[in-house]
Amino acid sequence: MQTLELTVNGQGYKVEVGLKTTLLEVLRDKLHITSPKVGCNTGDCGTCSVLLDGVLVRSCITNAMSVQGKSVTTLEGITEPGDIHPLQKAFHEHYGSQCGFCTPGMIMASKALLDANPSPTRDEVKEALSGNLCRCTGYVKIIDSVLAAADEMKG
Repeated sequence: MQTLELTVNGQGYKVEVGLKTTLLEVLRDKLHITSPKVGCNTGDCGTCSVLLDGVLVRSCITNAMSVQGKSVTTLEGITEPGDIHPLQKAFHEHYGSQCGFCTPGMIMASKALLDANPSPTRDEVKEALSGNLCRCTGYVKIIDSVLAAADEMKG
């Protein structure tokens, strides 16, 4: 076992991990942060997406020790407690989620996009979300939600 020190959603943690422990296992099993979901465990579906020092990563294929000293943001950390992020609001108002399983990963991928490009085109949103799978929708309402959030965030 090794000691991993990281910051998650602004809070510092020290946890003991094995050599093959993934970031997703740390988040869910050790820190009890449940928005990153266990989907494919191969990095293909995007349900485990989080921001690592502001960059979108698949936590199911990210070795925990590779995040030593880094900062992780999950859906729980994109706003202050009690607040709602414009992406969360837009997904609600524009019916961007159906069952909700993929929604945390979709919102994290959308946040990464909007942080880098506050005025994306529809095609840029499609490209940014191409690594996130949803079984319930045709993606139209998800894309509409991201574009609506971008508009709101611009003012």
